[in-house]
Amino acid sequence: MFVKNKLASRAPYPADLREIMNLERAAESREWLSQWKLLNPEPTPLVSMQGIAGKLKLGTVLIKDESKRSPLGSFKALGASIALVRLILRKFPDAGFTARTLFGGEHAQQLKDFTVVSATAGNHGCSLAAAARDIGCRCVIVLSSQVNPDREKAIASQGAQIVRVDGDYDDSVEHAESLSKTEGWLVVSDTSYDGYEEIPRDVMQGYATILAEAIEQLGAADNAESPFTHVFLQGGVGGMAAGLAAYLWERYGEQRPTMIAVEPDQADCLYQSAVAGHAASATGSIDSVMAGLACGETSPLAWRFLQPSVDFFITVADDTAIDAMKLLAFGEYGDTPIVSGGSGAAGLAALIQLANDTALRSQVGLNESSKVLLINTEGATAPTDYLNQVGKTAEEVLKAAAEA
Repeated sequence: MFVKNKLASRAPYPADLREIMNLERAAESREWLSQWKLLNPEPTPLVSMQGIAGKLKLGTVLIKDESKRSPLGSFKALGASIALVRLILRKFPDAGFTARTLFGGEHAQQLKDFTVVSATAGNHGCSLAAAARDIGCRCVIVLSSQVNPDREKAIASQGAQIVRVDGDYDDSVEHAESLSKTEGWLVVSDTSYDGYEEIPRDVMQGYATILAEAIEQLGAADNAESPFTHVFLQGGVGGMAAGLAAYLWERYGEQRPTMIAVEPDQADCLYQSAVAGHAASATGSIDSVMAGLACGETSPLAWRFLQPSVDFFITVADDTAIDAMKLLAFGEYGDTPIVSGGSGAAGLAALIQLANDTALRSQVGLNESSKVLLINTEGATAPTDYLNQVGKTAEEVLKAAAEA
């Protein structure tokens, strides 16, 4: 499914949105994140995929490889961790805490009874658990019955207490909220709801580090013009897409790149929101190989940013995401092999779908001069699924990449 967003604006970034997310807070978040030793100190790779670009008759295709962000293997480490730090700083304003001392575990004794809880499809929970462990507070993660056992194992390995519930992601969100009320725990979620926006805002703001790095890596930090003509943004509840869309819109204003939101066919809450003109629910079964995008409810806060900024919304089938995973893993067309999970490959699946359809290609403005940015949001965060879907282990793909 594909729809053009008639409400997308080319106006300057609005003042009311700037009060919520802005370049200054994004830069501060990036600086604070640099003090967490779990994150790799160097920017994640920005890989030129000229083979794919040539095959699709595009100028440039770049992939920002967030699988290399940390041992956790996904971009989510940028959001959950900074939101937890900001939450603690707000709760203990006079304690003398700083991002550096929190990430360094210097206040673990004071925070040993401080408990956070969150629902997750995998990567957000893993990142929150790791940050809580290093800071020294308790973390409880709620997983639905759809979450892969590999993902549960990864989260538990970071020290979190696991709670399983029947149903899908949205059922786990409701249960986490219920636990917060009965147990007095604080929810650290990447989705917003009535009366709960401050923490999701902090999560979204942390993701801007991805674009800040990419722009610097291209030597375009001082340029008024975007180095990308098109940016593909994975959907889910809309958090990452909103965080990156806000950054691009504020930085480049009316000259911002064309932005395209991508989600699974059966978890189409953003597409349905675009059609309805307000934050809406998905119409499908939700379950998808793109597990990180298998969400049924659009975050209302994220939608405030997405509705006026994202130009197109597209959904992709599970089999096309798997095909994109394989294309990346095997280094088709001479490109460097990349380990990408289902959610990570969704952007490429959407790009292929659009570029190979003459009418849609023209509508979104893809041509031989296009400079496309894709974001590989995760690596093989569910190793068993990855092997079954790709036919190779992540280690085999990485070995091939090193030898390329």
